[in-house]
Amino acid sequence: MAERNRRGDDAADDRPENESIDEAFDDDDAESDDEPVARGGTATRAKPKAESADSRPKAKSDARVGFFGRIIRFVREVVAELRKVIWPTRKELLTYTAVVVVFIAVMLTIVAGLDFAFAKGVLWVFGNPS
Repeated sequence: MAERNRRGDDAADDRPENESIDEAFDDDDAESDDEPVARGGTATRAKPKAESADSRPKAKSDARVGFFGRIIRFVREVVAELRKVIWPTRKELLTYTAVVVVFIAVMLTIVAGLDFAFAKGVLWVFGNPS
């Protein structure tokens, strides 16, 4: 079923055998230019252009804010974002902390073992002066 619904397969099956691709799209030219025409892709409607934010007149609240006003706005936005955070429970926090500590201990052991092995190898190749 999924093989049949690929982009080119279903359009080719619906068209009569003697009709060419050009003839299939001749009827589309008669449509108005306001409607979008789908030719095998995703159809989208043309959206009217909205006024950009820069073209609107500035209100009194949009006027330039002082240094302390910007700091206060920043702190308010930070607090608003922190309220959206899903904080872990105490049990999850302890579990995540244990996983990180164990992972770091394993990696530390691997790196220390490799360091020791390479140090012994270098001393064996170049000789130990003592």
